[in-house]
Amino acid sequence: MSDECASHERASHEIVRTRSGALAIRSLDADEVMHPGVGPMAEAEQLYVRQSRLAERLRAAEGPTLVLFDIGMGAASNAIAALAESECAPPSAARLELISFERDSGALRMALSQPAAFGLEGAFGEGARALLGRGRYETSRTCWRLEDGDALAALVRQTSRPDIVFWDPFSPRANPSLWTVAAFAQVRRKAGPRCTLFTYSASTAVRVALLLAGWAVGVGEAIGDKSATTVAAVRATDLERPLDRNWLTRLSLPKAPLPFDAPADAVKRAAAAPQFSVAG
Repeated sequence: MSDECASHERASHEIVRTRSGALAIRSLDADEVMHPGVGPMAEAEQLYVRQSRLAERLRAAEGPTLVLFDIGMGAASNAIAALAESECAPPSAARLELISFERDSGALRMALSQPAAFGLEGAFGEGARALLGRGRYETSRTCWRLEDGDALAALVRQTSRPDIVFWDPFSPRANPSLWTVAAFAQVRRKAGPRCTLFTYSASTAVRVALLLAGWAVGVGEAIGDKSATTVAAVRATDLERPLDRNWLTRLSLPKAPLPFDAPADAVKRAAAAPQFSVAG
């Protein structure tokens, strides 16, 4: 997924240079590069922060706090981009409660070795080091907390209800348990009434898993060499481009991909999702 690896290496991660020329982190265990296309900071800003309308939602929040679940923190690119947005919000905006879920902090420790490349200079680097050392970093605008360990187990413990979810773990090949109907159902049970979820995957299996878990599902923005990503929401009306009945035709193909925990009638259940009764 990358062109050339830098010689600098520590623990189970290394810094690599992607085809776009940006530096990124590669997990040696998973054999995958985090944000392999346009680079970590560009992808975090475009795919997650901008697409989620985080700045607007902080300003328009009805309560004093907006909750963001960051699933698969990695080198914290998504979290740092969200933190930056929160820190520059006006005093009248909601405070951001940012909860990052990660079982291996090696990627963030590696990124801190080259802070300029990973947006970790100054206060953001200070915040990342506090998160690693104490599991928490707070300012007047943001509370950033780390849930260390298995993400699904950590989700069960959460009392906060997310308004936004960044779903950015390794791929289904490397981390299959986080791309199942069960995983998406778990976060759906925690979701707030206007929660939206954003992920880099546009696979049919992932979209079916989201539908079966009770999410309304739509097409997300293109980025890098990806022609589309995926957005999900508690309310279909919060999707700009919901999947319509034309998308269902691919599920009739003999080898249509499905999540590995899909029930036998998965296609029928997906087609019965409420969004398709009103879609064109």
